[in-house]
Amino acid sequence: MSPSAGSASKLRGPQETALLLPVPGAERAVAEHRRRLDSAAADGIPAHLTVLHPFVPLEALRARDHDRLEALFADEPPISYAGRRTGWFGGQVLYIALDDASPVRRLTEQVVAAFPDHPPYGGAIPLEDVMPHLTIGHDRPLSELLAAEHAVAAHLPVEDRLDHVELWSGPALAGRTSPKPWRHVRSYRLGTR
Repeated sequence: MSPSAGSASKLRGPQETALLLPVPGAERAVAEHRRRLDSAAADGIPAHLTVLHPFVPLEALRARDHDRLEALFADEPPISYAGRRTGWFGGQVLYIALDDASPVRRLTEQVVAAFPDHPPYGGAIPLEDVMPHLTIGHDRPLSELLAAEHAVAAHLPVEDRLDHVELWSGPALAGRTSPKPWRHVRSYRLGTR
């Protein structure tokens, strides 16, 4: 299911990738707000926890990379997700905090150990400072984010069982002023060994 060289050449420009844990159980609480307040939702990306972004560019991923990811994720158990409160990064980013972020953080650490040339957020945030979270909105007027926080709080807690990691790909995120669709490329099951 990995893209062929022919399909990669049909895509315009370099294709970034991200490894994500989709959280479908959170959609009821956040979908309406993410559509307005989170550019990832405008790109077609579902509610999620980021394992690693940016990851290996799509055109550089090889079969051996997918095999390595399959083996890595097969050794990690599914994750019980629970989010009972919202949180903020400054006044810029509103998110649902995880009750226990350590399983997601462990996945990030494992992927970075296997692919050391791809640190979280391009190295902008040290690995030890990465805080897994489910983004509701960012870089919008504070009044809009506060209204979303109030509405989302009425739907908490959010709970889900996360049993796979997804590879998503799309145009580079930096410097964009309008949505550009991303797409699901491949899934890797957790806990199959």
